[in-house]
Amino acid sequence: MELRGRYGPIAALRGPEPENPLATALLVPGYTGSKEDFAPLLDGCAAAGVHAVAIDLPGQYESPGPDEESAYLPAELGTVVAEVAGALPAPVILLGHSYGGLVARGAVLAGAPVAGLTLLGSGPGRLPNGFRLDALRTGEPELRANGLSAAYGVRERLNATLPGWAAVPPELKEFLRERFVASNAKGLLGMAAGLRAEPDRVDDLAAVLRRDGLRCLVVAGAQDDAWNLPAQREMARRLGVPFELVPRAAHSPNTENPAGLLGILLPAWTSWLR
Repeated sequence: MELRGRYGPIAALRGPEPENPLATALLVPGYTGSKEDFAPLLDGCAAAGVHAVAIDLPGQYESPGPDEESAYLPAELGTVVAEVAGALPAPVILLGHSYGGLVARGAVLAGAPVAGLTLLGSGPGRLPNGFRLDALRTGEPELRANGLSAAYGVRERLNATLPGWAAVPPELKEFLRERFVASNAKGLLGMAAGLRAEPDRVDDLAAVLRRDGLRCLVVAGAQDDAWNLPAQREMARRLGVPFELVPRAAHSPNTENPAGLLGILLPAWTSWLR
């Protein structure tokens, strides 16, 4: 489906709509991600009475975006997501994964009309030192100089060093490449800048959660290799909200253990709605 966005249509993937939905879950992907990252969650959400709608952020895959890098920082994309949330049937529960968590936080700080917020595999601010930050620094010069296909070549060489990459099905590898090269280069550069420089805004979010009585949950894979688990646990403590771990999952529980993730999300969401 398509939703209306300030930069053009927002490409979206929706699950089956329950007869009397309890809520709409708006699912926001991370850097280089897309709506398809949430496909394994859609049917399970519907079975629990939640109508799930996953989107491509502006500039990602099938959503057009602007050509200004600054438009892709978390606060700026957050205003876009806030507008999308406002156009969906209420109540809306917002979930952001990884960079999408920073964007979802920006949406709540921008006044998104949501009933709750879930931060999945995200952190308090910029991406910490490690493999993922190194990959951003390595790929950016290639992207600026030679374009999307060349930058993805760098990414493929880095992926080839990761355990388990050889077992990824060829058709999935082709899809990952397709969506990367279909994205807006300025968007990838702008989001990368956000990952390198986003400040810690946890106290700002905590104040809004208290002021508006919003429910919130922080969730991570038990082997998350992006923001480390102590940092995510501390973020939850500062927000005054629960912190949950998804077993048998790393940075993307939505694809690595969707059943385990749903086993955490759905009881929490339905309790919020009651």
